[in-house]
Amino acid sequence: MRNSITVLLIILLGIIITACSIQKGDPDMINTTPELSNPHNEITPSPAASTLITADEAKKRLDSGESIILLDVRTEEEYREKHIPASLLLPLSDLEDKAESEIPDKDATLFVYCRSGNRSATASKILVNLGYTKVYDLGGIIDWPYDTESAQ
Repeated sequence: MRNSITVLLIILLGIIITACSIQKGDPDMINTTPELSNPHNEITPSPAASTLITADEAKKRLDSGESIILLDVRTEEEYREKHIPASLLLPLSDLEDKAESEIPDKDATLFVYCRSGNRSATASKILVNLGYTKVYDLGGIIDWPYDTESAQ
């Protein structure tokens, strides 16, 4: 009886350890199942991610004279109401179709903002997937304590 309990505890412990160490979607696990699109089972790197940047850090870099594209991904109406000076309007709804023609340099430094940070996060992911290499998510203009302007 005592041996049966010991064996059961060892099996249970093994199951728990295995379940905790291998989680679905774990990025550290390598897919060993060959697929048609990857017949040689090569590991292909995913695109780089965007970087979050604070308003203070963005302002310092903008003021330094560094070549930066400040990208507003809100609607035209929102942009007219209030935007950060020298920003380029490219609404999120047009981003995938127009980014490459509006911003041909994929190595350009991009500071992306919207109203609250949701659209800028989405836009940053889109830009990275399009091949842009220096994408910074500035978040929302509601957190921008510096000068803004109106186009009205």
